[in-house]
Amino acid sequence: MTIQLIFKIAAVGILVTILNQVLKHAGREEQAFLISLSGLFIVLSWIIPCINDLFSQIYSLFQL
Repeated sequence: MTIQLIFKIAAVGILVTILNQVLKHAGREEQAFLISLSGLFIVLSWIIPCINDLFSQIYSLFQL
C-alpha cells in the first residue's frame, strides 16, 4: 500500500464527511446515507486488491 492510496482514502473521507454534514443540515438524510455508502464502496474497491496481494504474499511465504 502506497502513501498515495492513504491520501486518496483520507480525501474521500473528508469529502464524504463534509457532504454528509451539509446534507443532514439541509434535511436530506437519505442522500447523506447514500453518499456515505458510495464513499465506502469507493474505498473498498481500492483496498480489496491490496488485501488480495497480502493474502497471496502470505500464501507464498508459507507455501500452502
